[in-house]
Amino acid sequence: MAVVVSCAVLFHAFLFLQRILLTLGQYDICKSLVSTDDGPTWEYYACQPRPMAMKDFMQIRVSPSDITCGNPPQLFCTLENPYLCSDECDASTPDLAHPPQLMQDSEHSGLITYWQTVTWSRYPEPLLANITLSWNKSLEVTDDIEITFEYGRPTIMVLEKSLDKGRSWQPYQFYADDCMEAFEMPAKRVQDLSAANVTRVICTERYSRWVGSKNEKVVRFEVRERFAVFAGPKLLNMDNLYTRMESMKGLRDFFTFTDLRLRLLRPALGGTYVQRDNLLKYFYAISNIEVLARCKCNLHAGQCTFRDGSLQCDCEHNTTGQDCARCERGFKAKSWKPGSFLPTPTGSPNTYCECYGHSNRCSYIDFINIVTCVSCKHNTRGQNCQHCRLGYFRNASAELDDENVCIECNCNQLGSLHARCNETGFCQCREGATGQKCEDCQPGYNWKQGCVLNVCDDELLLCENGGTCLQNQKCVCPPNFKGVLCEEALCEGEVGCNGANPPTQCAGLLGQLRRVSRATGSLRSLSPSHG
Repeated sequence: MAVVVSCAVLFHAFLFLQRILLTLGQYDICKSLVSTDDGPTWEYYACQPRPMAMKDFMQIRVSPSDITCGNPPQLFCTLENPYLCSDECDASTPDLAHPPQLMQDSEHSGLITYWQTVTWSRYPEPLLANITLSWNKSLEVTDDIEITFEYGRPTIMVLEKSLDKGRSWQPYQFYADDCMEAFEMPAKRVQDLSAANVTRVICTERYSRWVGSKNEKVVRFEVRERFAVFAGPKLLNMDNLYTRMESMKGLRDFFTFTDLRLRLLRPALGGTYVQRDNLLKYFYAISNIEVLARCKCNLHAGQCTFRDGSLQCDCEHNTTGQDCARCERGFKAKSWKPGSFLPTPTGSPNTYCECYGHSNRCSYIDFINIVTCVSCKHNTRGQNCQHCRLGYFRNASAELDDENVCIECNCNQLGSLHARCNETGFCQCREGATGQKCEDCQPGYNWKQGCVLNVCDDELLLCENGGTCLQNQKCVCPPNFKGVLCEEALCEGEVGCNGANPPTQCAGLLGQLRRVSRATGSLRSLSPSHG
């Protein structure tokens, strides 16, 4: 009995310790062992990794390829000493080289190292440089992005972000010494933004005007000031920020990215115009880039580790994927969602469903007691997004979780009865149409805004008495004949046509019998009976 009591005490002490740990940090515990009538069970909580210095994991690419100085070696001077051009950039000498990786090194020795471009020797051709920072992973920025420039900050630049690993880009912020002249935008400060427009892309003049290259080196993308719109100047009311993250459309995505790109459009000019007689003092130089962010794990992971060449969420809650963005196979429950920030500090429990990667939301329908996926993507439908939408059919060579699992039927609108097809991709055709997509005609039909029955042709339905078939839809008759197939003579009397043709009252019937004869092949010739 004493052993049983001791175990119970230890178990409750363990639960109490976990509760204390939950209060020490926001969203850093993903699950907790709780006691129920059925015994100990895991209770899930929204969780997220701690912020990290992402410059340790970023890949840097600069363009154009010849923008970095040193090949060939080149002299340059500074804006403070514009005529003392004794500094040299030489890619073949380590102490004089300025390669891109120096933007992310750790300068523990106190010696400042930096990447540097060629000088503006081709003026007035623009001196343009792009710096792309890639992580191959969705991240959420948690503090100001800081870029440290040596020898002066650019007078015009743009910070851009990508949400799809560099396939498309959107501006994050514009920087210029004159925003209206450079981008036709009024200058604004982040402090001017409100809760209603905090995600607006602005142009700022705060970091581009000349104040001396040694006085101000840093260009910022102000994240903390945007957080402060909701959390207060000292960021003490983070609960309000997380509430807005839940309710305000686009707010969470605004702070999300996979790649960043700096577009340097015009270097520092020293507070004056470009002096053509000394272009060796105009260039870009960056000594450090700081990006403090966390891995985006959709509130389903408390850890993020670097493995297989990229950052990966260590997913909990039966989720999987680089961003914990889908369920593990076979897990179903009520009301799945990416994870909820509130109520703090533990978030709300999260449950899951199997949608084969075509949806990240489920709905529990209480009165029939089923869980169904909501808003299936990739042209899927069904309780688990396991069927194809009307107008699509299953790709037999693709797995259920493949984005290309459903192929469009592409039924011809004029030849088919509707846009649906069967499981092999064959459409249901209108009369006379044939083929997988109902875009061909059967024999005896001709395509004219769909398949229409031939009136005449060159095989079975021949125009008579010298008539000619026009586009399979009309016989053009000689002057003395009429009828669908020119089988009737234009007679002046009622008893015959100069003895050359049968009476007009029999002509129509005879023409019909001849058409039947040709269509069936059972009759070779017909002649009128007399007597």
